[in-house]
Amino acid sequence: MPAKKVLFCATVDYHFKAFHLPYLKWFKEEGWEVHIAASGELKLPYTDRKFNIPIQRSPFQMKNIEAYKELKRIMDKNHYDIIHCHTPMGGVLSRIAARKTRSQGTKVIYTAHGFHFCKGSPLLNWFVYYPIEKKLANDTDWLITINQEDYQLALKRFNATQVEYVKGVGIDSNVFTPLIEEEKRKRKESFGYHPDDFLLFYAAEFNQNKNQKYLLEALVLLKEKLPQVKLLLAGKGPLLQSCQTLSHTLGISDHVDFLGFRDDLKELVPMCDIAVASSLREGLPVNIMEAMSCELPVVAVDNRGHKELVVSGKTGWLVQPESPEQLAAKVNDLAMDEVTRRAFGKSGRKRILSDFNVDQILQHKRMIYTSCIQGTEEVNWALQ
Repeated sequence: MPAKKVLFCATVDYHFKAFHLPYLKWFKEEGWEVHIAASGELKLPYTDRKFNIPIQRSPFQMKNIEAYKELKRIMDKNHYDIIHCHTPMGGVLSRIAARKTRSQGTKVIYTAHGFHFCKGSPLLNWFVYYPIEKKLANDTDWLITINQEDYQLALKRFNATQVEYVKGVGIDSNVFTPLIEEEKRKRKESFGYHPDDFLLFYAAEFNQNKNQKYLLEALVLLKEKLPQVKLLLAGKGPLLQSCQTLSHTLGISDHVDFLGFRDDLKELVPMCDIAVASSLREGLPVNIMEAMSCELPVVAVDNRGHKELVVSGKTGWLVQPESPEQLAAKVNDLAMDEVTRRAFGKSGRKRILSDFNVDQILQHKRMIYTSCIQGTEEVNWALQ
């Protein structure tokens, strides 16, 4: 009997390296043939075939027509049992391309890693993205959402065969682990910092949504009360240079390190003192889960993804997006109160271990995949 086949689709292949290797591994261990379709030339483990498809982030790029044709050819040829779609454009093109093969029995799953339309989003997002997602829900057997706000919206307004709430992609708490104070001081020195530097950490692409400018404005206020503070910003993106320029203009360049792309987050995050997050819109951010797993308290802008993770007053603080003053004040309060800082950190890791550990998420996903193949529409998930 030939092996069952699964195809994972996304806009870029790094998405799978960053978030989905445990799930690719599970399929391989279960005897499946695993294919990947995405833009990029990364070599991914647990993968039998990989297709470099020219998917573009912008819906207005003509290359997306070519990408759609390539996806349809691959799907029509390989007769997949499951197609799991990720990311906005990857999810759109792959679900349209899968219409024929879905009519022949292929099950199509789409994980919405945070709808672009949500409470507080610009009206333009609702006009552009909402009709697309509503229409494509008709071409989706299982629509997976990763926060409660998206889940409730999808239940009420979309016509997917099944809507499921899964708590993100999960975090390996054995990789992201806390350091005792003496180890933290040594780790800081090994990265060129003073042991008494107070390190704030944020890893994200530099773009308008991630809103690093907010953190720089807060840092202007914070450095007056906390001279040893340093903000570590990991990532690349279109607004990186403008943020670097802004840090010089604001006179805080000595307090900011632009780290670029990093693949050593498991080393960087535990040595820091507080995780900060400024994004305006999130689905369920991995960077916050990594920080909480390392026992860092979190001060983050209040949005649907952050409040799914951060319990204000217990694991950190949620602040308003138009108020860098509020973020600066909360960070300073935590810097001055080691007892609360440690208590928040321990509560954060406990929350990750109880609800967001990768083994739990893998168990939930396995039940979904099994239900797809067996043709059932109910998943008895205890943590839901």
